[in-house]
Amino acid sequence: MGLLDSVLGQVLASGAQNQPQQPGTGGPGGLGGLGDLGALVASMSGGQGAAGGAGLGGLGGVLGSLLANDGPAGGLGGVLGKFQQAGLGEAADSWVGTGDNQQVSPDQVNRALGSDVVGDLSSKLGINASTLLPLLAAALPMLINHFTPKGEVPAQGVGNQDDVLASLSNMLPKG
Repeated sequence: MGLLDSVLGQVLASGAQNQPQQPGTGGPGGLGGLGDLGALVASMSGGQGAAGGAGLGGLGGVLGSLLANDGPAGGLGGVLGKFQQAGLGEAADSWVGTGDNQQVSPDQVNRALGSDVVGDLSSKLGINASTLLPLLAAALPMLINHFTPKGEVPAQGVGNQDDVLASLSNMLPKG
């Protein structure tokens, strides 16, 4: 199971617990029962990318743009700096370190990244911030951990969006 599959599994599990069942949608455990979240997951995990790997539209593309050196938050270092400034440095440090990742809440992610960045990302996905923030809260610790395997932030960052997407693509199952 790839890293993004794991993130999506966590998000789907928490989303199924927090979403009311909608008639005719397959219940809270099915993708249809998750409304925008189900559509987002389907858009992220479906299709083939240009390089032949799994598609990285939707959330993958937004995460790639967020962590890229030229991203709206200043890349990986900028994202970590925003969490430090928001008083969440211990959590952010755990994502870079080699131990367990501390979790953050959607509200903490919103406070750290700021409403402008969150609004821009949710607009790109065509979903509201209340749907995006739990995804970011689940994905960011795992992705930042992935991009800092030796417990250090790369001095050169993680590259441009294409570099980040290539790395994310390698995490998704091929098929």
